[in-house]
Amino acid sequence: MACASRNFCREASEVYTRSVGTTVPRRHYTYEEYLVLDEASNVKLEYYAGDIYAMAGGTPEHAALSLQVGSSLNVQLEGGLCRVYGSDLRIRVLATGLATYPDATVVCGPLERDPEGKNTVLNPTLVVEILSRSTASYDCGEKREHYQQIPSLREIVFVAHDHRRIETHRREPGSWSVHRAVPGESVALDSIGCRLDVDGLYERAGA
Repeated sequence: MACASRNFCREASEVYTRSVGTTVPRRHYTYEEYLVLDEASNVKLEYYAGDIYAMAGGTPEHAALSLQVGSSLNVQLEGGLCRVYGSDLRIRVLATGLATYPDATVVCGPLERDPEGKNTVLNPTLVVEILSRSTASYDCGEKREHYQQIPSLREIVFVAHDHRRIETHRREPGSWSVHRAVPGESVALDSIGCRLDVDGLYERAGA
């Protein structure tokens, strides 16, 4: 596991059981069936290996942090070739089959759309996950490993919702490096030329 010792990825609760919310009644679904169900659903659905999972709704703190991360990146990227997308953008990992919704996504250059689902994007440059007690173990572990199979992806950003800490996983030649920022620090997002100030981000989110 790429998360360094004593960081919030390892400290996260292990209560996550793979179904973030509830599982659609058990049967094997095709990706095409998932797309139909997801488009009609009033909650976001995640797909992997024939299973469909209802993604849990976020807390007010989660929602505020997600908005502030997206807003900060949007300001810094204005006028450039990279665009910030919110949590409504579906990402698919072709190598593993996972389809999911990061809390924020940055795509640099033209969108590469999934030929099987035109509203699904295949080429994120950076993804952001706001961690919660119930999902942190999955986000930092299994889901991170899926993300790392996306050829275009250069950075994964994990933002703790219950204390001030940001962790980035950055693609290096042959490996991924881990960088952490705590109060009084900022973290560089080299893949898109941005920075996130820890205190400023959490203060604007009221956390």
